[in-house]
Amino acid sequence: MPSYLITGASRGIGWEFLSQLASNPSNTVIGLVRNKSATETRGDISDYNSLEAAAAETEKITGGGLDNLIANAGAVAHWDAYDPIGILAQQPEILEKELMHLLRVNVVGNIHLFSAFTPLLRRGQTKKVIAISSGQAALDMIPKLQIELSSLYSISKTALNTAVAKFSAQYNKEGILFMSVCPGLVDTGRYDDGMRGITLEVAFYINVTNIYNTYRNSGTARTLKKMFYSFAEYAPNFKGASTTEAAVKDVLSVMDKASVDNGDGGSFVSHFGNQQWL
Repeated sequence: MPSYLITGASRGIGWEFLSQLASNPSNTVIGLVRNKSATETRGDISDYNSLEAAAAETEKITGGGLDNLIANAGAVAHWDAYDPIGILAQQPEILEKELMHLLRVNVVGNIHLFSAFTPLLRRGQTKKVIAISSGQAALDMIPKLQIELSSLYSISKTALNTAVAKFSAQYNKEGILFMSVCPGLVDTGRYDDGMRGITLEVAFYINVTNIYNTYRNSGTARTLKKMFYSFAEYAPNFKGASTTEAAVKDVLSVMDKASVDNGDGGSFVSHFGNQQWL
């Protein structure tokens, strides 16, 4: 009976992970959320004490171990969505506040998560940790496609990937797989309320026309246009954002195939299982 723990399970991709995995009655599936309901376990990745409590509760549910951990919870930036980093830096106090928040949740929070649950993973069977990352952290793609926007979010996800690689370096010899996976561009419905505060990844494929018209006479519009053309050149056959259902199926397929023995520990791959990001 495989066990799974999913963070950020109350909506979007996290909820879809929960739904798909729970559809198999042989799975024990635990959703970690900040605000607990009757069927979930409370755990806030920005609160280490709550993570320790969640690990103790998980141990009781599973009988001692944990097979799979899907680190999906994280913070999404709004303030840095459109302006390049040199423009953001002109407001140093806001930049520092926004970046520290992203690092605290996306990096430090996940370090605490991994630390709290590694003792359970040691007693698990498959021993897999999948961190949900972003193509915004693909260092080869940023200069190649001249992606200027969402700088702070990109920095936080790149730091997350490094943390994952460091955990892999420590625990790979114990057979625990740590790796990062980008789910691709996914329409989670998060920004259906008018596009305000939308991130670059969602902006590209959830009504690009409206975004472009909003910023038609600004430098942002020119930046977006240039980036959209570079995306089209990079992946000419790409048809748009995937559904959460399709994205989760892709990530679970990558997760199922990945192993320490195959050399996947510490890697950062796309939903295709490689470095093709779109």
